Amino acid sequence: MDEIHAKSELSEAAQEELMSMCEQQFALLEKLQNEIILCEPDFSENPQEQSVNWLLATQAELEQWQTAEPRLLAQNSEVLLKAGKEEMLKLCSELEMVLACAEAKRDKLRETKKLEQKWLEEKRQVLNAVTDHGKLMQEQSEKISEHSVLQDTKDKIQKIKVYQERLIESMGEILEKHVPPPRSDHSAKKKKNTPDESNKDLITLSEILELLMNKFLKTPHDPYVTIDSTFWPPYIEVLLRHGIAVRHQENNFKIRLETFF
Repeated sequence: MDEIHAKSELSEAAQEELMSMCEQQFALLEKLQNEIILCEPDFSENPQEQSVNWLLATQAELEQWQTAEPRLLAQNSEVLLKAGKEEMLKLCSELEMVLACAEAKRDKLRETKKLEQKWLEEKRQVLNAVTDHGKLMQEQSEKISEHSVLQDTKDKIQKIKVYQERLIESMGEILEKHVPPPRSDHSAKKKKNTPDESNKDLITLSEILELLMNKFLKTPHDPYVTIDSTFWPPYIEVLLRHGIAVRHQENNFKIRLETFF
């Protein structure tokens, strides 16, 4: 280091030349400062005009400096080499600082990039999991929906069947209580306590209504029931007169349940 420092020192002649140039520049600077102090312009009554004059003078001096050719500070090559080395060392130091800042920023960006990639991968995994879960839930929902609709339909059908059975039972009780049992014409002439064998072939009014309802529900396109010898005529007459049943337009031996809606 001492050898390098010794080599970097200027010779005595170069130092004398450099000191002479510094003295000349300080003398010139002092002279210009004195001239500026002595030649300060008086403040005019119009500040705006004075500002314009200062601006024009400054522009003229700027143009003069721009057109002037640069000159060397010294003619001695040793001085120029020393100044160049110092500038180069200063520039290298600044560039090293810039490089260090750039590397630190690069490392920071790499770390940020890794964190962002990790975050993105986690979000992708979450998205895939949510998508799969959504598809599974949708499939389960569709299955549950189909099953619930089917089960609801079955429940409704069962309720209707139960209601129909209760309705038939209630209707049978009412008919048994208020409607006389079927009997043939000649049985009316016999005594009340004498059993009539011909009544065994006749069906009750509740059975007739059940036949009509079952026919209407099972074959709605052909709801007519054919009247035979088991149908007691007074029952048929009651059904027709009260609008519960209607005859076929072309066949009087066929009746169907009236549509009540």
